[in-house]
Parts: sequence; C-alpha cells; structure tokens
Amino acid sequence: MTTRRGFLALAGGTTVALLGGCSGKPEKEPAKVPDVVLADSEQGLVVLGGARPARHGPRAAASADGRVVFAVVGDNLERFDPADGISTRSVTLGGGWLPRAVSRTACALSRTAAAVQPAARPQSPLLVTVDGQQRRYDLPGVVEPDAFTTDNTGLFVLEWLPATAPDHYRVRLLDLATGTVGPLLTRNKTAVPPGAEEEMRGEGRQAVLSPDGQVLYTLYTHQPGHQHTRDLLSGRPGNAHAFVHVLHLTERWAYCLDLPHPFGEGPPGAHAVAASADGRELAVFDASSGNIAYAGTTELAIAGVFKAPKGDKASLTYGTSVLAGTGRTISALDRTGAVTASWPVPADVRGLAVSPDGERVYCGGDNEVLWFDSGGAIRGRAKVEGLTTLRSVR
Repeated sequence: MTTRRGFLALAGGTTVALLGGCSGKPEKEPAKVPDVVLADSEQGLVVLGGARPARHGPRAAASADGRVVFAVVGDNLERFDPADGISTRSVTLGGGWLPRAVSRTACALSRTAAAVQPAARPQSPLLVTVDGQQRRYDLPGVVEPDAFTTDNTGLFVLEWLPATAPDHYRVRLLDLATGTVGPLLTRNKTAVPPGAEEEMRGEGRQAVLSPDGQVLYTLYTHQPGHQHTRDLLSGRPGNAHAFVHVLHLTERWAYCLDLPHPFGEGPPGAHAVAASADGRELAVFDASSGNIAYAGTTELAIAGVFKAPKGDKASLTYGTSVLAGTGRTISALDRTGAVTASWPVPADVRGLAVSPDGERVYCGGDNEVLWFDSGGAIRGRAKVEGLTTLRSVR
C-alpha cells in the first residue's frame, strides 16, 4: 500500500548539494548527510556524509563493508576511513595503476579498469600492497583481482578463459608469498581435483559481504551449461541459470547455492541479493518473475520461495524487515514476501541501504541519494551527478 504521508513527503525534506570537486578533495559545501554513504557514479566513487565528503573518481575503490577507501592521488596510493577522510597510510606507486580489490589494510591494483568482459591479453600485471609493503605479480593470461583472504596472505582472482578471446572465468587463489595461482577448496575443505574447477559465464554479478567479514556472497545469473564442481566430480549434467557463489575468505573454500527456476532467466539488473544483519540468512530477489528466496547461511539451502513485487530492476536490503526496491517504489516485505508497507520515490531505485541505528532508509535515485524515515517520509536529498548505484551506509 502507499500512504498519503509518503506521497506528501515527496515535496518535503531537506535538499543538500554535493558539488563536483577534484579527486580526493573535500567538497566546498559538505552535504549534511546523517551517515557515511558510499555511492558509485559515472565519474567513480563518491563519499557522502562524514567529515570530508568527496568525489574520489575512477582511481579509488572501497572495501565491501565501506569502512576503508584506497585512492590514487598523483603517483601515491592513500588509505583512509571515509568517515573522517584523513589519510592514514600513503605509498608511492608510479603511474598507471588502478585500485580494484580492497580489504581493511590491503589493496590490489591493476593496469585496467573493471569490465563486464575484459579484453584479451597475454599477461596481467597486478600490484598488491599489504600494510604499506608492495609486490608486483605478472600473471599469464587474463587475471582480474576479486577479494582478499581475511589474513591478507591470499588474493582471490578471476582467471578469464581463453586468454585470446575471454568469455568465461573461474575463481582461483593467488598465494601472495609464492606468487602461484591455484584452485580453491571444496566446502568439505578438500582440494579440487584437476579438471573439476567451475567455469562461469555470469551476468549481472553482485556481491555482499557477511557481517563478520568472513564470507563473500556473489549472485550469478544466466548460467546455461554451467557445471558446479560437485557436478563435475559426480558426472551429473549441470544447467544452473542462477546461483549464489559462496566464498569463505578465511577457510578458502567455495560453494554454489543453486536458485530455483525461474531465477536467472530475467535481466541481470532485475536480480538482487542481501544478507541479514546477524549473518544467518540470505535473501535473493528476482523482480522480473516476482519472487524472493530465503536461505540459511549455515545450511546453504533454500528455505522458501515466495511471491514478491515485480519490476524491471531490483534492489534489496535488510532493515527491521526486508526492503525491496522496484521501479519507483520501496516495499517492506514480511517473511512470506507479502507487502506490509510501501512508499513512492521520485525515480527508479538504484540501491537500498539502512542506517546502523535503523532509523533511516537510503535510496539511490536519479542523480541523487535520498533518505527516508521509517514511515517513508523523505528527510533529505544529496545531489550526485551521474549516480549509478548506492553502495553502502554506515
């Protein structure tokens, strides 16, 4: 349902402007955003709120939990907490490097920007800094950095195949001490035999980190002909159209949580994944078919699938209830997927997040970030030119 209060609120609230600025420099008029908000734009990473709101541009990357940003300023790599914007470490790199994967104290950089499908190349140079110490790796083929192990001794990478015309990839582990790249473990913590590594052709890739920072959940859609490691080992045919790739960053194993039909058959942008604040549950939303699936993170099995709002685009987050964004509407869902409340927004939803105290719901919109109270009334707006998605709030 849509409340009259929600409609009236569209004309109210406080409007604040995020002005364009140089990479890594504070804005001239800091937006008075109540929390620290990270967003992606066509010009790169943007920080709202905190002591020094700024546009950091394309030469910056944030950790999955939004607590650390690494940015290239000149020939230096600077690390800072976006809440205060003060650099706590700086190392000299030389030109041409772009931050790609970030943990609290480590950053992996490459010479190329992120792409849905990278170009062919015979070799991939990577530069990794850990606690201010750096090392270069020149890896054969097309290799893209993905995430660090929790102890920062390993880097999960995507190895694209074939290197001469990459169209699919597998997740592998770069040992930062030896420089060797090898397979992951299975969920039973055994080595994956040769020929049994999963190869993926994922579209609409979206990842969320567990609250304890130990597990990365990545949603893949459109996987015709994909075979999981367990299928390859057993000889069973595989044809999963969508699944959540569960990557344990501490124990270094991977597992694929299959999603039932029709998940994965609609557009990639119509799918979204979120993890509950206690880390015990995942929700996957398929707006194209109007379904939401829940799964326990211990069992890694689907616990139920329910009807949910339909649309062309999907955003999802956990608050006191599950919040789903489709088109120009945000809906609160109960445990059966039923809509218990809804309110309109001025433009298509481009990402959802809830403030740490649960008092505000943030929404990416058309060249702006908006925040609402728990009743759906707009309480503020911050302009962000070229906004593509709201990343995180803390």
